[in-house]
Parts: sequence; C-alpha cells; structure tokens
Amino acid sequence: MKNKKYMIYLTEEERSQVVKSLISLKNNLIEEGRYTDEVDDVLLKLASAKKKTVKI
Repeated sequence: MKNKKYMIYLTEEERSQVVKSLISLKNNLIEEGRYTDEVDDVLLKLASAKKKTVKI
C-alpha cells in the first residue's frame, strides 16, 4: 500500500498552536507512562518542514 502525503498550510500562529498542543500531548503521555514516539516524529516533521509563502 502506498503512503499518501498530505500538505497543510499554516500561518505562524497556527503553527505555534500546533506545536504547543503536541508538546502538551507529549507531556500527558509521559505522565501516563506511555510511549511518545509518534508525537516526537510529528514534531520533527513539523520542525523540518519547508516554509512556503502562498498568496491567497
């Protein structure tokens, strides 16, 4: 099965909120003693994503 790629366009404010939410989720998972590998992967992808200016 081929993996699908999705593109999302976020403003700086939206990107900041996504990062804060992921960090909060990671902290909750740590408190529960669960693995945070998936959240870490998403944070890394978000941090290494290219920034592109789009005119609307």
